[in-house]
Amino acid sequence: MIDFEIAGRKIGRSFEPFIVAEISANHGGDIEVAKKTIASAKESGADAIKLQSYTPETMTIDCDRSDFLISDGLWKGRNLYELYQEAYTPFEWHDELFSFSKEINITCFSTPFDESAIDLLENLNTPVYKIASFELTDLVLVEAIAETNKPVILSSGMANLKEIREAVETLLENGTSQLTILHCVSGYPTEPKDANLKTIEDLEKQFKCVIGLSDHTLSNSTAITSISFGASLIEKHFILDRGLGGPDSAFSMEPPQLRDLKSCTLEAWESIGKVNYDLKGQEKDMIKFRRSLYVVKDINQGEEFTKDNIRRIRPGYGIEPKFFNQVLGKIALQDIKFGTALKWDMVDE
Repeated sequence: MIDFEIAGRKIGRSFEPFIVAEISANHGGDIEVAKKTIASAKESGADAIKLQSYTPETMTIDCDRSDFLISDGLWKGRNLYELYQEAYTPFEWHDELFSFSKEINITCFSTPFDESAIDLLENLNTPVYKIASFELTDLVLVEAIAETNKPVILSSGMANLKEIREAVETLLENGTSQLTILHCVSGYPTEPKDANLKTIEDLEKQFKCVIGLSDHTLSNSTAITSISFGASLIEKHFILDRGLGGPDSAFSMEPPQLRDLKSCTLEAWESIGKVNYDLKGQEKDMIKFRRSLYVVKDINQGEEFTKDNIRRIRPGYGIEPKFFNQVLGKIALQDIKFGTALKWDMVDE
């Protein structure tokens, strides 16, 4: 179960990295801003954009008890219901946003947070489902997503290996045949030192599927580096301008950063290549600048080769330098001028 496709685009180690721009709350409650953000993501190189499909009521309840108050981090002091009320993407927008994405030729999909969101996304024929890190342990929801038989991207933030395995088994037992697991640290933002990118290789070993990275660090360094560990899909939050504000703006990338992410992850992927000790591309033209044996003083026929009249220097048109000691003491078969590349037919064997 190593193959994975989104809307006909193959994803895996053998293919260019797939970049997902997560819109999340970065529309500020304005559908026109949402559409501009999608268009900008397309222009900046994203392969897909992702929405989040929930309402405040499907996420939590409107309650001021301490359980429902955020006590630390980026959203410290906020009530969960009020936070989701500000951040959610209305169900009524989804049809228009999916249609707009199709018009400009960028893949659109979403994360459902309950069964009503799955119904919505099925009606819109979403090509793939994303399971959020916080919902990984909601195996009832995981099973419902699996039953759509669509490809699934599973984010693994906060989850231990046992929890990831339970979610994967639930997916595979209920209809999922294509799976990508995203290594993720659910910190907003995440410190690069906490990224532990070596986990990507272990996830691939453990689950034998495509692995990616859901990245919440502030720069692109972690995402770019992840490619060398086998990440094939990169997801980062995206915003038109962090100056717009909003719950997710502080850890979202802007268009220049997305363009950089696209180009640098591609370069990183191309640079991995394969084990190869043959001459590569430009090296074929460079080999002539290796060292070789050259005559550095005029030599008469019958004269002995010495350290004074031949040297190991660049370029590489003469005898290989490893034969220097073998040539010393031998006799010149002809007159040889200064600056001549020494050849074996000039040397008395």
